[in-house]
Amino acid sequence: MGTVSVNESEGRGAATVNGIVTIPNALTALRIVLVPALITFLLDGNFRAALTVFLVAGVSDALDGFIARRFNQQSRLGSFLDPLADKLLVVTSSLVLAAIGRLPWWLALVIVGRDLVIVAGAIAYYGRTGTLEMDPSIASKANTFVQISLILTVLAHGAGMEFLGVVLKPLFVLALAMTLVSGGDYMVVWGRRAFRKN
Repeated sequence: MGTVSVNESEGRGAATVNGIVTIPNALTALRIVLVPALITFLLDGNFRAALTVFLVAGVSDALDGFIARRFNQQSRLGSFLDPLADKLLVVTSSLVLAAIGRLPWWLALVIVGRDLVIVAGAIAYYGRTGTLEMDPSIASKANTFVQISLILTVLAHGAGMEFLGVVLKPLFVLALAMTLVSGGDYMVVWGRRAFRKN
């Protein structure tokens, strides 16, 4: 039977590893719940409210990671939900911002396409090896940082910080580059792991 590795260290108590109701998981769930509110505010053109929601989501992301490490509350569920919540925020924000003309469609589609390719690659990897190692690379973490920074900048610009307009195009290019590099990095890493297991 296949196994799923979530890069959890040894020595943690069973309640920590298998726990569902933890503060970090609750904060992650909050980020997921905030997604519909973010979409609504963006479609209404209320960029200040959308920016506030996105900032709250960002703070909750930082807090859940800190609390999980500081108080030994990492869990298998959390290791799955945390990146899922991040992707929901980034992907939905990108698509809606593109739909209302604040983000180039080509960039939004590359961001979404990259994640779809990674999901397809993960499924293929699992089918070939029977395992799935959810271990974000440095490139992936850098990509998430750049994408979130881009969305924050676009939201702040829409909320009235017009001076940020000068950095939007460079951020578009940087986000494109990081999205492609991190996607390629995932494929290379998983390809090597699949080759070693066969």
